[in-house]
Amino acid sequence: MKRNAKNYRKYAESLLELIDASPTPFHATHELVSLLKAEGFAELQEADAWSLKKGGRYYVTRNDSSLVAFVMGSKSAEQAGFKIIGAHTDSPNLQLKPNPAYEKSGYVQLGVEVYGGVLLATWTDRDLSLAGRVVLQSKKGQPVSRLLKINRPLLRIPQLAIHLNREVNETGVQLNKQTHLPPILQMADKDISSEKILKELVARELKCKAEEIVSFDLALYDVQASTFAGANEEFIFAPRLDNLASCHAATLALLEASKQDDATRVLAFYDHEEVGSETAQGGESPFLKDAMERMVMDSANPREALMRAMARSIFISADMAHAVHPNYADKHEERHLPLINAGPVIKSNTNQRYATEGVSSAHFELMCKRAGVNVQKFVVRSDMGCGSTIGPMTAANLGVRTVDVGNPMLSMHSIREMAGSQDHGDMIQVFKEYFSPTSGINSP
Repeated sequence: MKRNAKNYRKYAESLLELIDASPTPFHATHELVSLLKAEGFAELQEADAWSLKKGGRYYVTRNDSSLVAFVMGSKSAEQAGFKIIGAHTDSPNLQLKPNPAYEKSGYVQLGVEVYGGVLLATWTDRDLSLAGRVVLQSKKGQPVSRLLKINRPLLRIPQLAIHLNREVNETGVQLNKQTHLPPILQMADKDISSEKILKELVARELKCKAEEIVSFDLALYDVQASTFAGANEEFIFAPRLDNLASCHAATLALLEASKQDDATRVLAFYDHEEVGSETAQGGESPFLKDAMERMVMDSANPREALMRAMARSIFISADMAHAVHPNYADKHEERHLPLINAGPVIKSNTNQRYATEGVSSAHFELMCKRAGVNVQKFVVRSDMGCGSTIGPMTAANLGVRTVDVGNPMLSMHSIREMAGSQDHGDMIQVFKEYFSPTSGINSP
C-alpha cells in the first residue's frame, strides 16, 4: 500500500497527544469523551431513562474510567446488527496505597502497589510524577471527583549503585515489590508529617484545602513526553501504547466514518483489563451488554431483538500485539513473526486465550484487503503460555462472533513502549472500513 504520509503523520501525532494527556484511565476516558463531544456525541447517564433516535450519537461512562459510545443505525439492531470495537483504557503501573506516605532513613517515601504485569526495572531511575483521581468533599457533603496530573518530575525510584551490587549485570535487577519500589518524594521534615506533606502537595495542585481531600486513586507516571524516533521517524516511543493506541484508533475511525450506516456502531473501552477485568467497569462486567439492551428497548420483544442483533454482529477486540524482537527471535513462533509497520496483526490461540476463529479472521482479513492494508498473523510458541484480552470474555458474555487484533509493538508493559508510526494509520483505515456502510459485515 502507498500511504498518505501527511495523514499518517497526523494520526500518529494525534495519538501521542492523547497519550501524553492521559497518564491514567480517568484521564484517557476524559480525553476520549472530549473527542466525542466535539463531534456532537450526547452524554447519557446510566441512572436516567434513555430516549434514543435513529442516527443519534451518544456516550456513557462508568467510574470515570470506562466508556461506551455508539451511533444508532438507520435500521434497528435486530435488522442490521452491531459493529463493535472493544479495547481497554488501563496499562500496568505503580499505584499509591491508601496511606502511602512515610519516613525512612531521612526521606519521605510513598508506598506503592504493582498494578498488572509491570516490567519493574523500567520504572527505576526515571523522572516520575503523580496522576489520577482525587475525591473531595463538596460543600453539600457529597463526594466530588477531580482529575490530578502533576506536570513535573516529582518522584524517583533510584537503583542501588553498582558498587553495592557488583553482580547486577550478571544476575539482573531483582526488585522486591514491597521494599524496593517505594519512590522518594523529598527529604524528611521534622516539623510536618509525611501524610500532611502529600495532602498539601495535592491540595496545592487542585487549588483546594487539604482537609477537603477524602480519598484518591493515584498512580505514578513518567513525565517524559512521547516522541517519534528512528532514522526515518518510523517508530513512536511512548508510555501506554498498550492499549491507548487501540482506543484512539477506534475513536478516530468512528468519528471519520460515514455519518449513516444501517448497523449501530459501538465503541467499548474498559478499565481493569490488565488485572483480569472482574470489576464493575471491566470487560467481565455487564456494562456493554447493559448499554446494548437499552439500544433495542423500543423493539416489541427486546430480548429476542438483542439475540437477533448478536447473530448479525462481529466484535473486534483491539489490543496491541507482539512484534518479533530481533534480539530474542527464538521466543517467537518462526512462521508467525509480525513486523512493525507491516500492518495489523490477527491474534489466534487454539486454547481460546484469543477469541479469533476462522470466520471472524476471514472477515478482518477481507476488511484489510478492501482498505488496502497488509495483514499479519500471530500465535505464541506451543511451548509457551499465551496472554489474553477482553475478546474471549466478550464472546462468552454476548455470544457474539469475535476476532482479536492489534498493532505490533516492542517493549510491551515497559514504562516506555515502542511501535510503528505508520501502523496506527493502517489500523484506523481498517476500522473505518469496518464502520463503513458497504462493509457487508452484518449481512444475514
